[in-house]
Amino acid sequence: MSTTALFKHIQAQKSYLCVGLDIDLDKVPQHLLKAEDPIFEFAKAIIDATAPYAVAFKPNLAFFETYGVSGWQALEKTIRYIKTNYPKHFAIADAKRGDIGNTATRYAKAFFEQMNFDAVTIAPYMGRDAVEPFLAFDGKYGILLALTSNPGAADFQKKTLDGKPLFTKVLATASSWDNAHNLMYVVGATQAEALHQIRAIVPNAFLLVPGVGAQGGDLNHVFAQGHNAQCGLLVNASRSIIYAGSDEQFASAAAQQAVQLQQQMEVHLTENNLL
Repeated sequence: MSTTALFKHIQAQKSYLCVGLDIDLDKVPQHLLKAEDPIFEFAKAIIDATAPYAVAFKPNLAFFETYGVSGWQALEKTIRYIKTNYPKHFAIADAKRGDIGNTATRYAKAFFEQMNFDAVTIAPYMGRDAVEPFLAFDGKYGILLALTSNPGAADFQKKTLDGKPLFTKVLATASSWDNAHNLMYVVGATQAEALHQIRAIVPNAFLLVPGVGAQGGDLNHVFAQGHNAQCGLLVNASRSIIYAGSDEQFASAAAQQAVQLQQQMEVHLTENNLL
């Protein structure tokens, strides 16, 4: 998928919402536990309920991998379901991979060729050869961790190097790598005060912004500081949407949360002449 196609989908949906699929069987409605594959049944219901209000889905691989083979099978079914039923929706593997070149290439092939994800989150710590293999696939994207929402972001990402925060050095350096046009970046919604600084370095890239909802990020601030001429934002909400309800009406509750965010996003897009 090209970023042009992604922007057109944002315009069609009047939304830049990404729904995170962080599926914990301790939190899903109890009646689903009787299903043959409760992980997939929950994912399917959430996808169907929120797809009209979203442009992307982001399965968090840890929440599938923790259940072993059955979890991995549920992940494969989930991405196949998205791609079959909602082919215009952007599918992100939240995997946070980051390893040397030959291993990175295998990870990239697994997510892009075997499972047909559009993007995968990757860690920059090992540098160019751990990232560039993900950028060698046309219409596929590496989403580099730049400035995250967690408290530990201050341990390294905000440390000063040569007079500048490390995360700005990561952004500037990564922008020079081969096929850097296939890079997107993770910026936590609770770090919105840095978005203006980030946009000065990567003005045209899409940013994946988690942390709106349960983590308390401000959507209005994120859009004001982070959007560009193609919107340039995929704002992710996970727990606040998928666990909005705990009974048999859980999918309807998820849809209600998603539409509230979509309506705010429509206002942002309209007021900035992006529709």
